[in-house]
Amino acid sequence: MAKVVKALAFAIYPLAIYLGLTRWDVKRSAALLMLAAVLSVAASWRGRSLRTTWLAPSLVLVLGLLGRVLDNPLYLLLLPTTINVALLATFGASLFSPIPMVERFARLQVSDLSETECRYCRKVTWVWCVFFVLNGGAAALLAAFAPVAIWAVYTGCISYVLVGLVMAVEYLFRKRRFGRFGASWHDRVLAWVLVPRSGQS
Repeated sequence: MAKVVKALAFAIYPLAIYLGLTRWDVKRSAALLMLAAVLSVAASWRGRSLRTTWLAPSLVLVLGLLGRVLDNPLYLLLLPTTINVALLATFGASLFSPIPMVERFARLQVSDLSETECRYCRKVTWVWCVFFVLNGGAAALLAAFAPVAIWAVYTGCISYVLVGLVMAVEYLFRKRRFGRFGASWHDRVLAWVLVPRSGQS
């Protein structure tokens, strides 16, 4: 439940910031933001490690504090960019290890990955790194130069659509290339659609 609450909190963050900045001043918006971060930690703290419990709320607290002290709304708009930077660092660092991040996810479902599939996972990890650069850069530019409404639409809607689109295209390409279809109904449909049948080119 705590993970669901935290995911919803980040999903509505752009809307909350938009409403706060268009109805209140920066300091009040920042104070409410920091209060939400503290409540998030309190709700999810049950002996978990500091890293899993404090990382995301700490980012919110730091940005909220900077926004309040400096009375600058820009810091309240930088959380999506900060998250993309953190994801870029995580995925990018994994490229220098024997098992890149996408391969780690893949091995949670398939243990017998071939060498070709492992190379593919490394390439997909690179794709996600490029995506985080572009997505985080776009969010930063909008935070700095665009009206807060446009920033909120992009970070609260369009960026999620783009994430889903990249995931969907990669999923279909992977199924088409490697043909690992399960017994579920959607895998049967994909196998029927993606796998050429006799007589077809």
